[in-house]
Amino acid sequence: MDPVSTTKETPNRKGHNMSAQNNKSVTVIGLGPMGQATVKVLLDAGYDVTAWNRTRPKLDAIAELGAKPADTVAEAIAANDVVLLSLIHYDAMYGVLEQGPADLTGKTVINLSSDSPEKTRKGAAWVTARGGVFVTGAYMTQSDDLKHASSRLYVSGPETDFEAHRPLLETLVPGIEYLGADYGLAQLYYQAGLAQFHAFLTSLEQAVAIIDAGGGDVDKFIEFASNGAESNRDFTLFFGAAAKQGGWGDVANFKMMHAGAQHVIDAAEEVGVDASLTRISQDHYQRALDASEQAGHPVPVYQILRNAA
Repeated sequence: MDPVSTTKETPNRKGHNMSAQNNKSVTVIGLGPMGQATVKVLLDAGYDVTAWNRTRPKLDAIAELGAKPADTVAEAIAANDVVLLSLIHYDAMYGVLEQGPADLTGKTVINLSSDSPEKTRKGAAWVTARGGVFVTGAYMTQSDDLKHASSRLYVSGPETDFEAHRPLLETLVPGIEYLGADYGLAQLYYQAGLAQFHAFLTSLEQAVAIIDAGGGDVDKFIEFASNGAESNRDFTLFFGAAAKQGGWGDVANFKMMHAGAQHVIDAAEEVGVDASLTRISQDHYQRALDASEQAGHPVPVYQILRNAA
């Protein structure tokens, strides 16, 4: 039992108490950048935080901010009914939690680690088989700035369990997106977002490299690029809607995009910049052209990607 909580406990459908709504005491396991950010936000919000980390220096540093360091995982889990995990991936969860009690009855594990949807579902089954409640969350933030205005937390798991811990989760970021009972949904949306972000980041670095290597003004280009946020929103809405209908474009569009990609490749290679990212895009349009010729009708790039999945 959590010594800090004095609220009346109301059993839910699994026999776990609902006092978590008013309980401002929590354990955080894993003190990488996101784990440290989580602890700092909770401390600032007046939470009593117990923390554990595999290596001691990070634990000592967070203790200086007011967290209570736990020497063992078992001690960290015993300190509170709610345990937040911030680990490198879901596989790390097993090795960590196995250092604690085999019976997790009365404990809620909220895993904020990143991994695939299916690995998340397996992790949830592992925790619930040991009597624990499981909720999964995924930070969509500006680096480790949890309080940035655009920061969101994707959450999934049984709605009753989510609602029991909504106040805690809402403390972490400005926005919460509850996505449903399927434990894998938070990671599904998060990894899709990362797929878009990785391509964006690499393409931005490629663009800056072309400007820099070609003798252009990098600051001017960044100004141009940052002013295109509204345009990017419009593109997202347009091409997203088109994807829902099977994808965008006809053969003429695919030829235009293929030729445009070649112009980018030429411009990059003229100044010695790696154009492999653009070659990948060009290859998708070539595959769309080949598939369209074979099928006798346009086969958009979205269909190439979707069918490969």
